[in-house]
Amino acid sequence: MGDEMATSLTEKLTAELRERILYGVIAPGTMVVEPRLAEEFKVSKTPVRESLRQLTSEGLLQILPKKGYLVRGVTLNDVYETLDMRMLLEPFTAAGAARHATAPFIAALRSQLDEQSRLAAEDPIGSMRCAQQFHRQLAEGGRNSRIAAALERCFHDTARAHYVLPGMQAYMSTSREIQEHEAILQAIEAGEAKAAQQAMAEHLKSIRNAMLDQFETDDIWS
Repeated sequence: MGDEMATSLTEKLTAELRERILYGVIAPGTMVVEPRLAEEFKVSKTPVRESLRQLTSEGLLQILPKKGYLVRGVTLNDVYETLDMRMLLEPFTAAGAARHATAPFIAALRSQLDEQSRLAAEDPIGSMRCAQQFHRQLAEGGRNSRIAAALERCFHDTARAHYVLPGMQAYMSTSREIQEHEAILQAIEAGEAKAAQQAMAEHLKSIRNAMLDQFETDDIWS
């Protein structure tokens, strides 16, 4: 197998495993071992090993010597740190997105928000994914690749809590969630950087309150 093919295989495997962990398909506390994954994906242990190392570096797994890899849980400290990072960075990127907004960019955001609204009642998981993509597009729209990369890690960490805490799935489909996204989008459409920054800050406060409330009432993490 050539180096390029091996790299591609590793990347695909990493993406698949990352998605399973982020979306709660592989739950926190689950043991992951190389031979089983190699058998499931019908590959050698080498790409599996590389994928697990990458996911460990991302903080999704931890190594248990002579046993395998453990899917990390999400602690209250993880939630606080992730939300603090988002609060520092996302209002700034929203302001940047407002300054640099183009018609295609605004249309893409509008499409994502419309889809989130459409799925809210019938498919909370689908609606939640739309919400996450809305934030991801905004991060990219700020035109600072380093901040966007830092936020991508934050989005991964937030997604894990969203998918494992059932109450967050309902929250992400509420009218308040969608209205706050609408306020951000309207500020960006108007080219109002300060208003976009403020709207994002208010939205993140709502997310913080909802997540911490769920964390306190759900005993999954105790």
